[in-house]
Amino acid sequence: MRANVLSAVSGALAVLVGALILSTTAAAQAQAPQTSSTDSSSAPVYNPYPPGILPSDLNTELLRVVREVDFIEARALSKWKALPPPVLTGQPPTLQNTGTAAIEVLGELMNYDKSISPFRNVACASCHMPYVAFSGPIPSVNLTMVAYPGTVHFRAGKRTAQRYTYSPFFPVLQYNQVQGAFFGGNFWDSRATGYLLRNADAEQAQHPPVDTQEMGNPDTACIAFKLSKAKYRGLIEQIWGKGTLDIDFPPQTAQICALPGGAAVFGTNNTPVPLGPEERTRANIVYDHWAQALDAYEQSVQVSAFSSKFDAYLHGSYTLTADEKAGYDLFRGKGNCNSCHLDGRSTAPTPPPPEGTAPNSQDTGAAADAQPLFTCFGSANLGLPLNPRDTIFYQDKPDSFGFTANPAGFAFRDLGLGSFLRSVAAPNPNATWTQYAPTSDGQMQTSTARDVAMTPAQCPTTEAPGPYFQKEFFHNGYIKSLKQLVHFYNTRDVYPYKVTSGHCPAGKTEKVDCWPMPEVPNNLDRTIGSLGLTDHEEDQIVVFLKTLSDGYTRPFDNADTFTGSCMRGGSAKTQGNEFLIPTPPLPTCSASICGVPPLPGPMPIP
Repeated sequence: MRANVLSAVSGALAVLVGALILSTTAAAQAQAPQTSSTDSSSAPVYNPYPPGILPSDLNTELLRVVREVDFIEARALSKWKALPPPVLTGQPPTLQNTGTAAIEVLGELMNYDKSISPFRNVACASCHMPYVAFSGPIPSVNLTMVAYPGTVHFRAGKRTAQRYTYSPFFPVLQYNQVQGAFFGGNFWDSRATGYLLRNADAEQAQHPPVDTQEMGNPDTACIAFKLSKAKYRGLIEQIWGKGTLDIDFPPQTAQICALPGGAAVFGTNNTPVPLGPEERTRANIVYDHWAQALDAYEQSVQVSAFSSKFDAYLHGSYTLTADEKAGYDLFRGKGNCNSCHLDGRSTAPTPPPPEGTAPNSQDTGAAADAQPLFTCFGSANLGLPLNPRDTIFYQDKPDSFGFTANPAGFAFRDLGLGSFLRSVAAPNPNATWTQYAPTSDGQMQTSTARDVAMTPAQCPTTEAPGPYFQKEFFHNGYIKSLKQLVHFYNTRDVYPYKVTSGHCPAGKTEKVDCWPMPEVPNNLDRTIGSLGLTDHEEDQIVVFLKTLSDGYTRPFDNADTFTGSCMRGGSAKTQGNEFLIPTPPLPTCSASICGVPPLPGPMPIP
């Protein structure tokens, strides 16, 4: 009886899927003839944006990144073929000599595999390329629309592409009752908690493949299905055993997995591939293996390399220049940067004190950590203004699949960790955490400062006048240079104005002597905002931040693959200001965000 019902439902779904594929392709071609997909005409276009939000070179830049992704994938395939045959031996059974290399190469292959996405046009790496420390690879996107297009062009997310480097070292999300704060997790809002796999980075790898704005699969089983047909299936089976991918997928699986998540045909069904319990369990195991392999790659020295000037300095094989040393002293002194971006120093005197003196009578700044991660693993609300360039605000209309990313439009507010704790941004797996949402609103993860300045060799800086690679900083991309970043920390509370971005008073320059009001006014980090740094001291901190870029002691893997162009001209102080747009009059925060208990407070969200 159950089999007959399942068969009937599956058949109906297959008919609907087939009809929807035909209708949405035609609708998409009629909807936006002025733009095109990066892959094929079957990939629809979604363009609800007013002129000027999408950069004019978006399609050509997406094609450039596709070529770079394909090039690195080919390198990884060659790397796999060069591995010696594995020898499984010992107790517990181990791939002797080749196990580490095998799983790291597998993760690399998965990272650059476009075939995982429904339209075979984006890989994980499409938004995270090595030459910018696995962050956003398109300067014009970083300058304008903030988030990156997913498999449906141009659905895009709501935040910047966070760096992979050192993300595997973030612990499982926990609430520290003594500190009254959360630590760990992955993503800006820490929603990849690691609660099940006990590895936050591995769980992070499971989100983008089924995120409607990113790779966009409608079902995690689609990844298992596509891995069963991958070029590197043999490597998967070498690592996890023959039969790992022998799952009895129903015949309509390919059709289902060719549709993006959020399509109206699926309704609220998050598992539209009609698998029985045993096959579903096997597909879930494969998806866990996907996560473990990607985490292995991101933990490897190819990604998290510890190969910077600063690492050489800690080893005693590099001497910081005068400006680098001055910047470092400011970083852990007047600038107060290492109160959150911990540098692993100043814990004990070196050499040991003379006999008979107190063991901690002096502090010479000795290194306590040979591999400091420059993060406290916590979260903070830095008081960033709402960025009206962020594409999420404009995705309030349905696309050709009947999906609307943000019905709230400009009533959307990014409450960060607070939204996650309320299960608004993603399901919260721990009910005891929900009570802390009001004290977490606006908080975003404290990313490592490592590799914040990494750029391709031909664009040796993030700073105008360059030649520079245009990056974007913080979760909403409001800051466009490291100079602006340090200046914001230094003067947020010196030049505050009760205006939104694009509306600074006459005679004031936004990001120089005018900071618009915070998007979320609660829980502001008060350890920053009025540091008293001079203009030159800000510059020295920027110089120090550059010493944290990997690739000094040995080449950074695949950092040589950038084929785009550098930017030139302007000033780091006002970098990107020519692309500022006025924030429209804002409606109050949507009840679907700010009306979910426990309510934000004590200040209302404007």
